[in-house]
Amino acid sequence: MKKIIFLSLLFTFYGFSQNIKLKTGDILFQSMNCGPLCEAINEVTEGYQGKDFSHLGIVYIKNDSVFVIEAAGKAVKITPYETFKTYTTEEMFVGRLKRKYQKYIPEAITFSLQQVGVPYDDAYLYNNGKYYCSELIYDAFLFAYKKPLFDLYPMTFKSPKSNAYFDVWADYYEKLKMKIPEGQLGCNPGGISTSDKLRIIGTLR
Repeated sequence: MKKIIFLSLLFTFYGFSQNIKLKTGDILFQSMNCGPLCEAINEVTEGYQGKDFSHLGIVYIKNDSVFVIEAAGKAVKITPYETFKTYTTEEMFVGRLKRKYQKYIPEAITFSLQQVGVPYDDAYLYNNGKYYCSELIYDAFLFAYKKPLFDLYPMTFKSPKSNAYFDVWADYYEKLKMKIPEGQLGCNPGGISTSDKLRIIGTLR
């Protein structure tokens, strides 16, 4: 009985909004305010119920403390939940894998922890030895499931209104001295939030 209680504490954390019980493996989707770059991302991606998501992380609970494993800033890192939620002034949406896929969470977490310190992928190129936020989650479950759990889609950096590259992306890749990777496969928080492999169970502030 004590062992069951301990495991419950280890893998469960209670949120306050909507009384959500966060668990290890839950995916937190948020809309960060990063200016024109986030605005460009939002214009070409669509999340759950049309919401704009520009960042995500996976919940990791240890010793009754809740953390979020994320690719952000300079590298993959483990961030306290209280810090992660300050990235946005809006509600965060909580995604939970459907029951049949939850058995893959422990291996996905192990993979994610092993990537801590891997540089952030500021080029947004899949499989280049670095990680951006949704790419980390994609690869974590690819490792655990042994085949893609989520989907990759051709990326676009063009405005649907004009079919021209967003100025912010043109400037961004010019500074990186790179060609814009238009059409290359990638993933984004919005796409993962709409996956049929998970359910959005509510929001947290």
